[in-house]
Amino acid sequence: MARAFCIPGVFFIFAAFVLLFIVSISLPYLFDMDITRVHTTNSAATALSGNDTTTELRFGIWAYCYDLANGNRVCSSTGHGYSVTISNTQGNSVTIGSSWTRGLAIHPVAAGVTFIALLLGLSQHITVTLFASLVSFTAALITFIAFIIDIALYAYVKNQMENLGFGGGATITGPGFWLTFTSMLLLLLGGCTVCFGRRRDRTANATTSSASSPKDGFFGRFKRN
Repeated sequence: MARAFCIPGVFFIFAAFVLLFIVSISLPYLFDMDITRVHTTNSAATALSGNDTTTELRFGIWAYCYDLANGNRVCSSTGHGYSVTISNTQGNSVTIGSSWTRGLAIHPVAAGVTFIALLLGLSQHITVTLFASLVSFTAALITFIAFIIDIALYAYVKNQMENLGFGGGATITGPGFWLTFTSMLLLLLGGCTVCFGRRRDRTANATTSSASSPKDGFFGRFKRN
């Protein structure tokens, strides 16, 4: 019966793993799964490739992609820690260096640790479920670090875009940003629920053992049945 309390926790961990796995694929394979995106305005256009004007720029974990005014879409080469230089129509430019994107690779690390927590959570052994809870909390911590990196990237890109003349609403957070935050909450819920289920399991076992033990103490052994 106590095992039923662990089932919601395993579901939370599974949902967090699915979300983190999707976020980890990111650009250029999942174009909509970016961390930060920039929309251009009529007063300041973005040039990323020669004289081609872009309408939108997206920052993913492994690459950046942008849409051109002619309808084409271009993505950078896939790699760990990319950089992009952006210029406006006045000739001013800023560079988002690899130091701001290299840390994004922690997202798949969080997904891997979450997968380990999921496997441990499927076990029926009480001690293993304890490790599942601990690993889930560890995954939540790693995801929290990933979310902090996402916030730093968003804040830096937003500041640099404003320096180029883009309005405050030009830079927004992408779906990957919020899925990372949701995964962190799910991992915390999953870890707490699995831990609660383990505690209920231990309490149930202790109650059963107490009920099956003699209640009359030492002299109860000499009573006739």
